[in-house]
Amino acid sequence: MRLFIDSANLDEIREAHSWGIISGVTTNPSLVAKEGADFHQRVRDICQVVQAPVSAEVTATEAPAMVEQGKRLADLDENVVVKLPITPAGLAACAALTALGIDTNVTLIFTANQALMASLAGARYVSPFVGRLDDIGQDGIQLVQTIRDVFDYSFMPEQRRAEIIAASIRHPVHIERAALAGSDIATCPFSVLKQLFRHPLTDAGIEKFLSDWKQANPQT
Repeated sequence: MRLFIDSANLDEIREAHSWGIISGVTTNPSLVAKEGADFHQRVRDICQVVQAPVSAEVTATEAPAMVEQGKRLADLDENVVVKLPITPAGLAACAALTALGIDTNVTLIFTANQALMASLAGARYVSPFVGRLDDIGQDGIQLVQTIRDVFDYSFMPEQRRAEIIAASIRHPVHIERAALAGSDIATCPFSVLKQLFRHPLTDAGIEKFLSDWKQANPQT
């Protein structure tokens, strides 16, 4: 499973990218607004940092306007992926953009049927929102598993089979479970990515190594 960072903060993206573990970025107008940046310029800047897929979301609600916004976003950089909602208009835009050779990420997925429709419409990615389902007492990771099963066992042509991005990740256990459930990608906030390093035994081991070194090399 690959890891994306869900952010519009360039410092976060640069640092996570420097670790060598990031294969892409997801962002949206809300995240960019928090940074006080121009949306299109920030998308360009992110693409320059990662040179990998960057999902950028449309704000229109009607298919023709979504398509026009999507084309403008795709013109920003060859790595831009147009993020669309799972609505009738969103799927119509997905099909139209796919026909133009523009990659799409259909988001706000909460059922396997939604994921199936998005994949059949030509989406490159589908994004089930794991954390938001957990928030209402459902099992978000189970949805990822169900989508995986549907994609693998429904005789869907491989060229129409979207990659699954586990989104709305809240903690490291979500990442581990998403990988076991067969998600292709998990997109995570920077705070969760940093938590992946942490374990008390790791910290204790580093402290002991440093202490032993200082005792053996008191002059250094």
